[in-house]
Amino acid sequence: NYPNVQNIPVRTELGRVVREAFVTHDMHDYLLLSADYSQIELRVLAHLSRDASLIDAFENKEDIHSATAASLYGVEIAEISDEMRRIAKAMNFGVIYGLSPFGISQQTGFSAEEGRGFIENYLSKYPGINEYIESTKIQVRRDGYAETLMKRRRYIPEIISRNFRIRSAGERMAINMPIQGTAADIIKIAMINIQERMDENNMQSMMIIQVHDELIFEVFQEEMVEMKDIIQELMPAAMELAVPLDVEIKAGINWGRME
Repeated sequence: NYPNVQNIPVRTELGRVVREAFVTHDMHDYLLLSADYSQIELRVLAHLSRDASLIDAFENKEDIHSATAASLYGVEIAEISDEMRRIAKAMNFGVIYGLSPFGISQQTGFSAEEGRGFIENYLSKYPGINEYIESTKIQVRRDGYAETLMKRRRYIPEIISRNFRIRSAGERMAINMPIQGTAADIIKIAMINIQERMDENNMQSMMIIQVHDELIFEVFQEEMVEMKDIIQELMPAAMELAVPLDVEIKAGINWGRME
């Protein structure tokens, strides 16, 4: 059905086309439903760092990347351009994956020196994040492991390596593991709780795929309202954090065309 797929220039567009291949086993009686945690890793970071500005942004339901851009550039959110938001987004996720001047320069087009300046500015605006980063590195050097909020551990001997590159990689793992690991814990708790409720209610709908922070269901159309209610109740309640967990729900005839 897509003879010109090789001519699609945008990666995200190609991804959407691929997702359109995923349909239900019975397109007459069933729809696909997607339940996606909104910015779950940044919400976990807000909880771990207890940074007041980050927590306030989530509690006020602000666009977190626009809020970061406003803080970095010293302007009102209404004045944020798409480019400013893009750079702020790179900074926000850069914290999770291990900030470095070179990495930021690769993401933003800045020089490494400009990237270093942006990192310093970012961490000065979010002091709680800087404290989380430094205290986590100290803790992992001392104990030899990082852990999630559910106490799952990852041992990271690389963090005491004499080799700078190996040691730096260990530091990035130490910062990242509690964030991504806790996000993984949350969605697995949600999966267990939702499946138990579906079994209790003898539902015909099925949970079929987990992709990072997204759950996909085949939903019997007569159960759509019930399924949405279950998701809205149980996914945000999977773990209590310092900020609310938000879930975006979409449904459609295939995975690529949902609303």
